[in-house]
Amino acid sequence: MTKSCIISAVTAAVLSISAGAAFAESHAMANPMVGGAEMFADKNIVENAGNSADHTTLVAAVTAAGLVDTLAGEGPFNVFAPTNDAFAKINPEQLAALLLPENKPALTQILTCHVVGKAVLFDALNGMISDDGGEHPVPTLGGCTLMAKYEGDMITLTDERGQVATITIADVMQSNGVIHVIDTVMLPAE
Repeated sequence: MTKSCIISAVTAAVLSISAGAAFAESHAMANPMVGGAEMFADKNIVENAGNSADHTTLVAAVTAAGLVDTLAGEGPFNVFAPTNDAFAKINPEQLAALLLPENKPALTQILTCHVVGKAVLFDALNGMISDDGGEHPVPTLGGCTLMAKYEGDMITLTDERGQVATITIADVMQSNGVIHVIDTVMLPAE
């Protein structure tokens, strides 16, 4: 085998390994689809949530509460993002009232009870639950404490009123944190 053939063979092998590694890395890092939309790890929480058909009510509420700039900010944030179906569990008149300007403080507290001031991935939260004997307190920026438990292969969150949400889609990476989609709106104590 000539020197140029050896160099060509080595170069081809290196390129093949590099391409395979790049392919594996891009697929290992792929975000789940949310609300029929691709989620991009290089976009912020507001940008990605705005693309999800399942989060139009959340985006409207974040806008009404004046939290767009905050959740588009540097972070890191962990957002437990309730779906439209989660908001539909709330009485429609109460939800409409919450979106009124005069109820902005209450809406802001409810929304910030879904936000943690650091990004916590599903496996790390599971580890914290295990370390704490099956239940882990999750303090939020809204002053609420959610209790996280592991139920089968799912993590649930219980709010201060006893309502339980399940994380239905975990680890949606964002440029400024992570989103975990939940199926119930978390509320502060009355």
